[in-house]
Formats: sequence, structure tokens, C-alpha cells
Amino acid sequence: MTSEFQPPYVPLPSLGETLKSTGFALLSAADVLAWLAAQPHDLQALHRGWDALPPDAYLKDGGRYRSRRHSCFMVDGTQVQQVPHRAHWQPLEYNALHGGMQRWFEPMEAGTVALPVWGRLLERLGDVASNLRGPQPWYAEAHLFRIDTTDGIGRPTPEGAHRDGVDLVAVFMVERHGIKGGESRVFEANGPAGQRFTLREPWSLLLLDDSRVIHESTPIQPLEGDALGWRDTLVVTYRRGGFQGD
Repeated sequence: MTSEFQPPYVPLPSLGETLKSTGFALLSAADVLAWLAAQPHDLQALHRGWDALPPDAYLKDGGRYRSRRHSCFMVDGTQVQQVPHRAHWQPLEYNALHGGMQRWFEPMEAGTVALPVWGRLLERLGDVASNLRGPQPWYAEAHLFRIDTTDGIGRPTPEGAHRDGVDLVAVFMVERHGIKGGESRVFEANGPAGQRFTLREPWSLLLLDDSRVIHESTPIQPLEGDALGWRDTLVVTYRRGGFQGD
């Protein structure tokens, strides 16, 4: 039986320096709550945004295991503004499977975007990006994902180990239900070193300097028989200079 490796969480005061020195950093759920000045019920309300995610119609492997929503925002200091809905686009250089095409996903629901904790989350991630690259306006893309076991197996990253072509990637583990697998793996982009761990705490957070590391998550399977399981995540990317595809 393969051992499960625990996330190497860092103390909240060490977040910025750890991200700069290693290219990635992990925060525990408790520290995320403190970082967002939030209460558990705030994040429970945010999680309701995963209740009605439309199926991903663009999976080139023919799978039915992924549902998602996607919205874009401008984040400049304390100013957070949703921009008109737009396609998600990545070059083939970063996504060999789904790159090079415009993917129009349904936007986040207005009630989710209106939650105060959502604005704080985007603002705090903007602080992290500015600490990493210097203060400036940030072009943020938010992806609400549910990967399930409808097909017997679900693939969080069907494109494999990859970079996203941005400056900062934030991956929140929102919920795991009735699954095994889903191990997170982070590797140096230009070296042999890497770490693997399984995020289990709801609202724990993995932060990645996209210029320095590549990442992936292993497939998930049902924990018991054919019972449906799923893995909910929130992925938010920050990019300087403009959205990809502009």
C-alpha cells in the first residue's frame, strides 16, 4: 500500500518568504481562515457555489468527470472588479491537451461573487502576487471545479504535469467526498526536485510560483465500489499585463 504524504504546511507569517524561496507554499485550513478574516460559515456559504456546476463540454478525452464555472476579475490593491465574461484560453505551450482554443464556460453565479469573503479572498491573493512580483494590477481568473467518479475515474489534471502561463496559481482544496487518490505533486520546472502530498483539509491552500514549478494532481477513484465520489477545488490564477488570449 502506498504511503500518503502529509502537506508541509508553513506558518502564516512565513508564507511570502517560503513562496519566494521554494516556489510553492501551503497553508492549513485554520491559517486560511485567519488570513481571510473569515468564519467557517463564510466558507460554507462560498462552497454553495459548487452546487450547480455545468459539465465541462471541452474534454478531449471524452470524459464526463469534470464540471466547472469560470469568471475573470481585475485586482488592484483593495480594488476588486469583475470584468465582462470572456473565454478561457491557454497556449499549447502550457496545455498540450486543451490549449489553443477558446473555451466558454458558464460564469460564477452572481450570489457567489457578491459574498464579502469572495472579495477578500481575491484581495489577499493579490497581496501574495504583489509580494512575489511587485505591486501592480492583476488579471485574475477563477475556476470552480468538481471532479467526480462518474466514469469510474476522475482526472483533476488530464493535461498532466504543467504550468499555467501565469504568475501565481492558488489551489484551494474545498471538499473531498468518498474518494481515494487526488495526490498533489509539485516539481521544479528546471530541475529534478519535487514533493507530493494529499490535501484533505477543506479550504487548505496550495500557492505556486508558476514560473518556477510545474504541478499536477493524480486521478481519483471511488472509495467504495461504484459509489459516486467527488473532489471540489477552487483554482485562481494571477497574471500581470493582461489575460491570456488578449
